[in-house]
Amino acid sequence: MLSPILCKDAKRGELLKHTGDNQPCQARLVLEDGSQWRGFSFAANRASSGEVVFNTGMVGYPEALTDPSYCGQILCLTYPLVGNYGVPADKLSNGISCVFESERIHISGLIVSDYCRTPCHWNSARTLGQWLDREGIPGLFGIDTRALTRKLRHNGTMLGKIVFDSNIDFYNPNRDDLTPKVSIKSPISYGSGGPRVCLVDCGTKHNIIHCLLRRGVSVLRVPHDYPVFDENEKFDAIVISNGPGDPKRAGAAINTIREAIDGKMPVLGICLGNQLLALAAGADTYKLKYGHRGQNQPCTEVGTRRCHITSQNHGYAVRGDTLPRGFNVWFENANDGTVEGIFHKSGRFISVQFHPEANAGPFDTEYIFDFFLEKIRRTKKGARA
Repeated sequence: MLSPILCKDAKRGELLKHTGDNQPCQARLVLEDGSQWRGFSFAANRASSGEVVFNTGMVGYPEALTDPSYCGQILCLTYPLVGNYGVPADKLSNGISCVFESERIHISGLIVSDYCRTPCHWNSARTLGQWLDREGIPGLFGIDTRALTRKLRHNGTMLGKIVFDSNIDFYNPNRDDLTPKVSIKSPISYGSGGPRVCLVDCGTKHNIIHCLLRRGVSVLRVPHDYPVFDENEKFDAIVISNGPGDPKRAGAAINTIREAIDGKMPVLGICLGNQLLALAAGADTYKLKYGHRGQNQPCTEVGTRRCHITSQNHGYAVRGDTLPRGFNVWFENANDGTVEGIFHKSGRFISVQFHPEANAGPFDTEYIFDFFLEKIRRTKKGARA
């Protein structure tokens, strides 16, 4: 299937002289079923392959592109106009970015309908195309993203590749353990005083750290396979971060959570961390047809009429009917009924599939951090008693 070729503007070459973007050349997105989508390159003219997924957010591409959960994926943005506010200048707090969710772009490629080469925003430091090109990431515009999204919703996520003159093989990121690719290599400390939390980095977003620090927590961010229960380290709780890929392949993090459960150490899982907590407890996970990616996913708290609008980015989910005794479903997706959070009756082990730290997205569920910290305080108080 060929999409319409859009944006054949005779003045485009003149415009590029002022933006610094590359002269567009034709390229193709090829899906594993053989369908082809012709468009124009606006970033790095480099072939790339991965799993093709879509995000329904209207804004937030700087945060999405730097979210490690997108590692190995070609991202299609459903909002038709992309790049109109450029890429913001970075700003650091506690040594990490307040603008981007990690230190680099993690997507394998970007697909958009219409790309704006002349952004207008007070904080724009460069164009989206310049940013992608600098990091060697291909991007195509002129693609019928509505038709592409409808195809992915009907058939499910598919493998794809962005090709120029030469061909490349398809790559399936779900066959690999991706956590070593996105996790830090050595521990990093943030903050001082207050409860001490170990953040197991499976591809953590920066705003998880910011949310903890704003609540007076000291954080030790550790690699995905770090020996958390080494006798030289003392923690009040463990947070398991978001991350990419099939959760069943993240064996090191699963083993860490099992040790935490056995030792009754409080655990908070976020996104991938929700799936890992379920697996460590003995439940099962499965791949969703096309996943949840965007800032407008409604989630209801089980047993209440309360519904939150949440930010999400995941392709796998927990099978609620496999949760062992003592664990219960906490949140459900209001659209499809999938599990969006679990908790243990003891209150020590909780997790959510959505992103309470949001960024970009609604902050409706940031209270999850407060809820967890209250559990930590109660656990410490009980231990002293």
